[in-house]
Amino acid sequence: MERLEKQLAFALELDKEKQVGRQTSLADGSRKENDAEHAWHLAVMTLLLAEYANEPIDLLHTVAMVLFHDVVEIYAGDTYAYDEEGKKTQKSREEDAAAKLYGLLPEDQKEWLTALWKEFEAGETPEARFAHTMDNFQPVMLNAASAGKEWKAHQVRLSQIMGRQKITPLGSEILWDHEREHFIKPYVDNGTIIDDRPSDT
Repeated sequence: MERLEKQLAFALELDKEKQVGRQTSLADGSRKENDAEHAWHLAVMTLLLAEYANEPIDLLHTVAMVLFHDVVEIYAGDTYAYDEEGKKTQKSREEDAAAKLYGLLPEDQKEWLTALWKEFEAGETPEARFAHTMDNFQPVMLNAASAGKEWKAHQVRLSQIMGRQKITPLGSEILWDHEREHFIKPYVDNGTIIDDRPSDT
C-alpha cells in the first residue's frame, strides 16, 4: 500500500501540469495551451507520425518520453523558447524540479522516469531525437495555424526559429522539410516572422 500511495501522490501532483501555461496559442488562436495539452498533443502526433522518423524507434518509449518530458515544469515553470534570460537558469531549475517531483515515486519508478527525462534532455537516442522533432514541430504547426499570432506578439525573428530548429531534422528530415516549407516560409514571406538574414546587397 505504501507503493500505491506514493504512485497516487505523484499522479495527483501531475495534475498541476494543467496549470502550467505556455506561450503557444491553440490552433484557433482563442487561448494559449498548457503543458498537459502540449504533452497530450505530442503523444498523439508521435503515434500518428512515427513512420517519418529517420530511424526505427521504440514507439511506446518515445510516447512515454513526450508525455513526461515537461512535467518538471510543474516546479520549474515553462521557459519560453526564445527567452534568453530564462534559459540561463533553466537547466538548474529543471534538475532541482526533477529530483523533487520524481522523488515522490517508489525508487524503481523514480529511476526510470529520471533516466527517461535525462535521455530526452541529452537527445542522443533515436527515440529522443524524434521526441525533440515532435517538441519543435508541434508549436510551429500551431503558430502557423493561428496565423502566426504568437510570432507577431513576441516579434520572433527567423534566426531564432532556425536556431531552435537545428535539431529537428535529426529526428525526421521529412517532417523538417514540411515544417520549413509549409509552416515557416509562408510566414517569412508575408512578414509575420521577421526575416533577419543578411542582405545580399
